[in-house]
Amino acid sequence: MIIDLRSDTVTKPSLEMMEAMMTAKVGDDVYKEDETINALEEKVAQQFGKSHAMFFPSGTMANQTALKLHTNPGDQVICDQYAHIYNYEGGGASFNSGISCKLLDGHRGMFTASQVEEAINPPEFYHSPLTTLVEIENTTNKGGGACWDFNEILKIKDLCKTHNLGFHLDGARLWNALVAKNETTVQYGAAFNTISVCLSKGLGCPIGSVLVGDEAIMKNAIRIRKILGGGMRQGGFLAAAGLYALEHNIERLEEDHIKAKQLGDVLLKSSFVKKVEPVETNIVIFQLNEKYSENDFLEVLSDKNIKIISMGNGKLRLVTHLNYSDNQHDKVVNVLEKL
Repeated sequence: MIIDLRSDTVTKPSLEMMEAMMTAKVGDDVYKEDETINALEEKVAQQFGKSHAMFFPSGTMANQTALKLHTNPGDQVICDQYAHIYNYEGGGASFNSGISCKLLDGHRGMFTASQVEEAINPPEFYHSPLTTLVEIENTTNKGGGACWDFNEILKIKDLCKTHNLGFHLDGARLWNALVAKNETTVQYGAAFNTISVCLSKGLGCPIGSVLVGDEAIMKNAIRIRKILGGGMRQGGFLAAAGLYALEHNIERLEEDHIKAKQLGDVLLKSSFVKKVEPVETNIVIFQLNEKYSENDFLEVLSDKNIKIISMGNGKLRLVTHLNYSDNQHDKVVNVLEKL
């Protein structure tokens, strides 16, 4: 059996989730007639205390829509150098919205309000791009599943309000942060103008993300989604998986976090590991000692039917998830201890 720790996106629906999907009531969502999608959107909007939510095929499309809603061509978004919108969305910020990114050198993908303030271009200085948006990612992927300090988020929120900037959260793994930090969706809804949340990572759905915001910012979201090719018909079969996951798969994220921390501890004690990023949620990022080959290490694990990935720059990543069983965990721990 292959033990796949490359990402929490590799999960497959459980039998119970499949049953919910197959019995979903559906309609044509382009006409807003799919009652299961409507129910999912209403539920997520209410969770975050927002008036509107929209179901998307992917987190990238949800983020790209948010960027477009907040900006005009030529504008600039402030984000971390590790940001998903900059590194892993195919250059969509420039391609779709005609905007640039001002990259901050944060700590594990997280920056401070003072860094934001220094990065805002003077609006009257027409030689530089107009700063219109600040974007953060929680948890941070390249930062090893790190969780933001919510007090710092509130400081950035106040700064955005002072400078009339939009504030967007890429919350692809926000559910993990909420469980790890004992925080609430209502807190986050009050802090951000728009939030994207993913259903196909820790929650185990086969597909889907949701973008939430209030009416003023979201009124054109359906048009942008259509332009990007995201109009769906009987998408309620997919939305039903999201509804199931929100009811059954959030609290269990703590199990993934415990396993990830155990793996991090094993790696810390290993002679072949140089560094392990602090483990807060379900992502473990580590580096090998210089004398060990990254490719050889990946091949050794592959020979033992264990898959992890390279993040580049000498960083390796493994991610725990709901399809990573206790038996699989015991095997991985055993393999790492004996390497």
